[in-house]
Amino acid sequence: MKKTVCELFAGVGGFRCGLNNIKTAEDYGKEEKWDTVWFNQWEPSEKTTQYAHDCYVYRFGTRLDINGEDTTNYNIEDVDKAKIPDFNLLVGGFPCQDYSVASSLATSKGLEGKKGVLWWSIRETLEVKNPPFVLLENVDRLLKSPAKQRGKDFGVMLSCFRDEDYTVEWRVINAAEYGYQQRRRRIFIFAYKNDTKYAERILKTIGYTDELEEDKKIECMENVVLKEGFFAETFAVNKADKAKMRVKALPTEIGEVSNTFQCAFENSGIMKDGIIYTIKTTPTYNGTQITLGDVMETGEVEEEYFIPEEKLYYTNPSVTHSDETEQRLPKEDRQTWQYLKGAKKLLRTSATGHKYIFSEGAISMIDQEDKPARTMLTSEGGFSRTTHIVKDKMTGRVRLLTATEAERIQGFPTNHTKYCLVKGKTVEMPLRKRRFMMGNALVVNLVADMEKNLEKIFNQE
Repeated sequence: MKKTVCELFAGVGGFRCGLNNIKTAEDYGKEEKWDTVWFNQWEPSEKTTQYAHDCYVYRFGTRLDINGEDTTNYNIEDVDKAKIPDFNLLVGGFPCQDYSVASSLATSKGLEGKKGVLWWSIRETLEVKNPPFVLLENVDRLLKSPAKQRGKDFGVMLSCFRDEDYTVEWRVINAAEYGYQQRRRRIFIFAYKNDTKYAERILKTIGYTDELEEDKKIECMENVVLKEGFFAETFAVNKADKAKMRVKALPTEIGEVSNTFQCAFENSGIMKDGIIYTIKTTPTYNGTQITLGDVMETGEVEEEYFIPEEKLYYTNPSVTHSDETEQRLPKEDRQTWQYLKGAKKLLRTSATGHKYIFSEGAISMIDQEDKPARTMLTSEGGFSRTTHIVKDKMTGRVRLLTATEAERIQGFPTNHTKYCLVKGKTVEMPLRKRRFMMGNALVVNLVADMEKNLEKIFNQE
């Protein structure tokens, strides 16, 4: 089978880098094993610039639709899916802002949110193009969204796949638990058509038939999740107790799923013929561990990254708590990293006039080099509790992450986001945007690991 790819919600090309093992600047011009026949990247919040798309084009060039038109920077909802060139693998880190860990689950709008509705563009692409294989990525909060009807959104997605004759596997993967340089937990979804040789081979391997008793079917599905399935072959897990596997049938109509369906999805599972089998797994890994220190700069770093002393501490550096229940600290004290990352107690008033104490715990001021980096968010580099602060290896001074360090934390080549092609001219991407792109990206290393299994599957089709 031809290794042809369509990359939706492409960002700066994380899936493309992973599938083609692009690790350094020297890899960009080489012939790619996986041929990306079309991609799409459009950021609706950007009025005058499209930095992610323009970075992608700078690195990889553009792709035309079957009419010879460049629609790669159109709103995907406006794209005629029939005009997309044929492909065999659909990939994408589809928009996750409405389920993001950056906001509370209770305020997330899920599929009904402004960007959650873009799922329907994926569904439309499945209906029109019928790709035999699909690989998607999202935040793990997706499994619990929305707060008032847990699991509904993921249930709707599984129903869409079922209706298009796919079997679906999913796994929540923390990159650091498989040796990589970031504690980033994301859900990956692998779907395949039921008429593929891969589907036939999996069923034969686990001994599954429609005539099996229910307990035997559960045993077969457990075998997929723990040993024989797509994710199990790439990211090993410990044995799980099959007695704890949840089995739930999807309602026949998607409308009923949307209105009534709820499910306590675990971090691993499979959906076949509308039946959900989900079980909690734990990773097992015995290899080397890449740390934050391994991807940090060892040479001279530009002065703009260093934090002025007056912005670091407002009092003794050993102080990690502030109590403002009686009186607020001065503004200049609150605008320091020590205050921001420290524990707090604040007196607040609710919308109804009720007074209450808001409190939050302290987090480490300086990130530890001997551990993988914390999850990087789109706010990286801004004045935020989640921003990484490190000690410079050459000088020992305290600073923010460089743009290249942010890229390495996500597994991209150094300086992947430095340049964009804007209206035929090469321009540098602003630093804040480079950090934003990495906060939005996936860990490329994980896709590179999955590619090895994907290649075997495609070679046998």
